[in-house]
Amino acid sequence: MRTASVSLDLDNLWAYLKTHGDPSWESRPSFLSAAVPRLLDVFGEHQLTTTVFVVGADAERDDGAQAVRDVVAAGHEVANHSWGHEPWLHRYSRTELEAELTRAEDALVAAGAPRPVGFRGPGYSVTPDLLEILASRGYRYDASTLPTWIGPLARAYHNRTAPGDAASELFGGFGKVRSPNVPFRWGATGLVELPVTTMPLLRVPIHGAYLLQLHQISPRLARGYFRAALRLCLLTSTAPSLLLHPTDVLSGAEAPGMEFFPGMAVPGAQKVALLGWVLSLLRRHFDVVGTGEHVDRLSLLRERRTELCG
Repeated sequence: MRTASVSLDLDNLWAYLKTHGDPSWESRPSFLSAAVPRLLDVFGEHQLTTTVFVVGADAERDDGAQAVRDVVAAGHEVANHSWGHEPWLHRYSRTELEAELTRAEDALVAAGAPRPVGFRGPGYSVTPDLLEILASRGYRYDASTLPTWIGPLARAYHNRTAPGDAASELFGGFGKVRSPNVPFRWGATGLVELPVTTMPLLRVPIHGAYLLQLHQISPRLARGYFRAALRLCLLTSTAPSLLLHPTDVLSGAEAPGMEFFPGMAVPGAQKVALLGWVLSLLRRHFDVVGTGEHVDRLSLLRERRTELCG
C-alpha cells in the first residue's frame, strides 16, 4: 500500500496570540492539557503513529513537558518546531538560528524526547542558512514548505483583525506555488524536504484549518473537498503529508481570544468527528505513518531503485 504521513504542529494558545499581535500572549496561556489527550485518543483510536512538532518554550513548562512525555510514551516521533515559534525566522541571523535550534533541542531532550531529526519552521519559514544549519546538526529532514498560491490571501484574512503589521510577512507570496508538492532534496545539504501537501493541480491547502472553514459553510462541502483532494493524490501518485493542529479538536471556548482563527465556531465534538473521518479515509487508501518514517521509506525506496538500476 502507498505511504502517507500525518504530523501535528503543537502550537499553543500563546503562540497564536503572539503571531496575531495580541499582548495577552505574554502571560503564556495554554490549552495543551485539553488538546493533547484528545489528539492522542484520536490517534490511538485509528492506530496511527504520527510526528508531533513541539515548540521548545512549551517543552520547558510543566504542561508542555508532560505533553512530550505522553507523546513519546504513545510511540510518536517528537520533532523540532523552533523554540519561540516566531514565523519570521527568515529575519534571523545565522547565529540566532543556531541558538534557536539548540535551545529547542535541549528543551525537548530535557522533557524526555530523543534528540530531534526533523524540523518544521513556524509559518512555513525556511531559509538557506536554516537548511545548512539543520544539515550540520544532523537533521534528516525539513517539513517547512506549503506549495500553494494562497499565502497572500490567507495573510489578508488573518490581518483583518491583527493589529499593526504583526503578521505582515506570514505565509509567503504567490511564488510558493512553484515549490514541489512532492518530497525532494535541498541541493548540497542532502536534507530531504517533505512538503505539507496541497491539492494536486489546484494547489490549495487541504489541512485542518481549511477543512474546518469549509465545514462552517457546509459539512458536506468539507468532506467532498477532502475526498477530491485524496482522489487527485491517487491519480497523480502524490503521497500526501497531512498537517494537523490542536485547534482541529478544540472549541472556541477552549481557545479564548482565537475568534479570528478559521473554524473556531465549529463545536469541539464536531471537529473530533471530522478529524476521525479524515484519518479513516486516509487510512483506507494509504499506509499512514509519521513524517520521519515517511522520509525513511522514501530513502529506502530510492536505495532499492538504485540497486535495481545497478
